[in-house]
Amino acid sequence: MKRLKLSIITLVLLVSGIKAQESNTDIEFKPSGKPYVKIFSNAHTTFINEDNTSAFEIKRAYFGYNYTFSENFSTKITLDVGDPDAGNFQMTVYLKKASLIYKKNNFTANFGLIGLYGFKTQEKHWGYRYLYKSFQDEHKFGSSADLGASFSYKFSDFISADAMILNGEGYKNLQSDNTYKGALGITITPIKNLNIRAYYDLMSTDVAQQTIAFFAGYKADKFKVGAEYNIQNNNKMIEDQDLTGISLYTSVSVIKKLNMFGRLDNLRSNKVDGESDTWNILKDGQAYILGVEYKPTKGIKISPNYQGWSSSNENTPFESSVYLNFEINF
Repeated sequence: MKRLKLSIITLVLLVSGIKAQESNTDIEFKPSGKPYVKIFSNAHTTFINEDNTSAFEIKRAYFGYNYTFSENFSTKITLDVGDPDAGNFQMTVYLKKASLIYKKNNFTANFGLIGLYGFKTQEKHWGYRYLYKSFQDEHKFGSSADLGASFSYKFSDFISADAMILNGEGYKNLQSDNTYKGALGITITPIKNLNIRAYYDLMSTDVAQQTIAFFAGYKADKFKVGAEYNIQNNNKMIEDQDLTGISLYTSVSVIKKLNMFGRLDNLRSNKVDGESDTWNILKDGQAYILGVEYKPTKGIKISPNYQGWSSSNENTPFESSVYLNFEINF
């Protein structure tokens, strides 16, 4: 009798499991969408010699919408509202992203006005975009979005690759011409939490601009460190105008919701045609960043921080700034 009851109970459970599995597979996919907003603002004071200036700024606001058509197809649109004049409320609006996205298994393709892979890994690892851009973005090695197509594939947990063919002008300058940019990136993860990436792009008319970047970053639960080395030959397709630079950054979790971070950048250019100074002397130099970040609740980041700039031009004084940065994300 006991065996009969046990058999009946087992049969009921098996039938219930099969029906539940069938009902899950029969669930029809429902298209859905979601808006999003991200705002970067700050208050700061800058000291140069004995002078100081202060300002409140809304540096950037992103307004966008994600919509998923099916299990494989989705779209994304983003408006980029920026403040071109520090401290003023004269805002400029750009369409930054308007793309069709296809994803299946380990393959992703983007078409249209798309976000780029060039320094996406570095920017994500740095993690404090709302107070300072990643190195290539800050020093105009390339744009963060452009017209074109991108493809990425994750071969395994060890290696992934991405490729892009682009208009080359960036999302703020979308004219049509016969100049294109091609790019290729490879990322490997030799051990857990360690990413190593190599990236190359080429854009050519009569003179070819080439960008080469290497990145290594390690991220644990309460600590991360990153280093990148960047080269750009024939900047803006001007022969012999080259840029090189390094960026080093780290972040440590002090207590829950509170991080400390630091960063060092160094940008250099070469001398051309027997000139005594480098061609980019007014923009060459070192950046120093040190601060803390507090996350009081989901969607809000607050960071008091110090930013220093030491120009390679001996006639330019050291610039020190004290910032209070905010990110609002919902």
